[in-house]
Amino acid sequence: MRVRSVLLAVSSAFALSLAIPATASAADGEFTYRYYDEDGDLQEGSLIDPPSGECIEIPEVADLEDVHAFRPRNNTNSRAVVFKDSECQGDTFSLRPDGGHGSDKLLLRSVRFS
Repeated sequence: MRVRSVLLAVSSAFALSLAIPATASAADGEFTYRYYDEDGDLQEGSLIDPPSGECIEIPEVADLEDVHAFRPRNNTNSRAVVFKDSECQGDTFSLRPDGGHGSDKLLLRSVRFS
């Protein structure tokens, strides 16, 4: 009788753990970039603890045609792949975690963290 109770408790706990949704993983840290605003002034933007596995549009340039962010710096704990075009399309460049960076010539409009 006691063995049945223990087995029932263990199997119930296991089933409950499967029913709880997994938390979304995120890249811990900050991803920074530069861009020119609509007035032509140099600005710096950042993504703090961005979600992993999702295509992220760079918000400051997303609605502007033919405008890109540049000089990305990946100070997160995840690899970042930057894309020249929106929706994670176009030329790519991979930035290592914890300090990977690109020059002013590295243009981006979207990024994905692993």
